[in-house]
Amino acid sequence: MKHTVVRLSYSVHEIQPYINWIYFYYAWSMNGKPDEAKQKLRHDAEDMLAEMDKHYKTHAVFGVFPANSDGDDLILNGVRIPMLRQQHPSRGSQVCLCLADYVRPLSSGVADKAGAFCSSVDSSLTADYESDPYQRMLSQTLADRLAEGTAEKMHEEVRRKYWGYAPDEHLTMDDTHAERYQGIRPAIGYPSLPDTSVNFILSDILDMPSIGVRLTESGMMIPHASVSGFMFAHPKARYFDLGKIGEDQLRDYARRRNLPVEVLRKYLQRSLAR
Repeated sequence: MKHTVVRLSYSVHEIQPYINWIYFYYAWSMNGKPDEAKQKLRHDAEDMLAEMDKHYKTHAVFGVFPANSDGDDLILNGVRIPMLRQQHPSRGSQVCLCLADYVRPLSSGVADKAGAFCSSVDSSLTADYESDPYQRMLSQTLADRLAEGTAEKMHEEVRRKYWGYAPDEHLTMDDTHAERYQGIRPAIGYPSLPDTSVNFILSDILDMPSIGVRLTESGMMIPHASVSGFMFAHPKARYFDLGKIGEDQLRDYARRRNLPVEVLRKYLQRSLAR
């Protein structure tokens, strides 16, 4: 059974409270700088957000689907999505983790759920600022924060309403940014999901072009200010760094993806053990 994909659009002012300014300052190498410099940058950013709010929106598409695991594969709405497993446990753990661990195994005979998502901004959101280097960088860093903020707000609505596994959740924005909610939202290209070619699978599931997102040959998203990934509700789900994988796992992953080893070697170059 094919389940409904939900598309949402937000005004810039709706997303502004979800912006994590710590990462904004980090993008500007401002962490540790004097407060006066940060206040000036923040003032300019808020002025630009007010102007963006007059013309542009942000967008998200997601689905919550039947899911199970089969070994290290996630089966999402009938689509088999191979995942990668740590070859060495994270510090303080004795378990090598895989994202497929966070749904019930197929052998249990019980269907579980998992989500997939993509968030982005209007493709022309930064277009008005191309002629000035400072304004261009400011608009680009704000676009990134708006895409992440959109994913944050969407995930909140998924937890409370659409999936509804945490209907009584009441978190401050600090709690939200500290990820004190149940479940995780691992993004493609991040430490547990380094293979950007998974975006091709997600685009087929979610129809990313329906919110204006297209993929390059390498699986990168355009607009660049876009985020995609999965959602897991397991109470013990946590983020992890895949670390370096060996040739044996690369070959096993290629077999499960039904793609040539050398193709996936390109996507996973940074994650391969030397």
